Amino acid sequence: MRALTIAATGMAAQQMRVETISNNLANMSTTGYNARRAEFADLHYQQMARPGTINAADGTVLPTGVQLGLGVRPSAVSMHLAQGSLSATGGDLDLAIDGAGFLEVTLPSGQAGFTRDGGLKRSGDGLIVTSDGYPVAPEVTIPQDARSIAINADGEVYAYFDDAAEAQLLGQFNLVGFTNPKGLEARGSNLFTETEASGPPVVSTPGQDGLGTLRQGYLEDSSVDPVREITELIEAQRGYEMNAKIISAADQMLGATTQVR
Repeated sequence: MRALTIAATGMAAQQMRVETISNNLANMSTTGYNARRAEFADLHYQQMARPGTINAADGTVLPTGVQLGLGVRPSAVSMHLAQGSLSATGGDLDLAIDGAGFLEVTLPSGQAGFTRDGGLKRSGDGLIVTSDGYPVAPEVTIPQDARSIAINADGEVYAYFDDAAEAQLLGQFNLVGFTNPKGLEARGSNLFTETEASGPPVVSTPGQDGLGTLRQGYLEDSSVDPVREITELIEAQRGYEMNAKIISAADQMLGATTQVR
């Protein structure tokens, strides 16, 4: 009774889809979050009669054959790259990436991490860091006596002082692009790391090489569409229920077989 195992793979697939949707909805308010989509592929096939098999002495071949599918399998949970809306915060260290690209941060292991979460902070030493305390690369330190700072669209960081009329350039933020951003490995805390699938990082000035620009005083909202997610949730629930009914029907068929006298 192949229907039992086939329906079981269908239920597992719809369960994974529901879990992906629930993670999207849980991150509706996460800065710079991109929605994920569960993708599936059909499982291998049992070839009862291969297409093209000779079926008679005169050379007649089967036009289609008999191929029985054995279910479904998850193929990927891919990231749907989309620009979230920009919300004004007015914070000096709030940066939104208007376009493609990631900010680079240095993780405690020394490995490079990448994020679109521009809610930056200032450490006790004046170093610009993420909410988890990871320094943004290249490192920029704000002097203690700085009255305010300004970050332009090109990533240049300026500080204003009470005893000087002109602003002082402290450094410049870069943006990083990838050939395949969907190939990045999600690490949590809005961070990604490079993989062989993503390709090496390409560091450039904001606004160049196809990368976006920086906007001070804004944060990028999550790109999750709640209406779409709820619609897909209903579809996944119905798919789960139908696969469960197939298991119930297969069980009844097996019961009828065992009761034959």
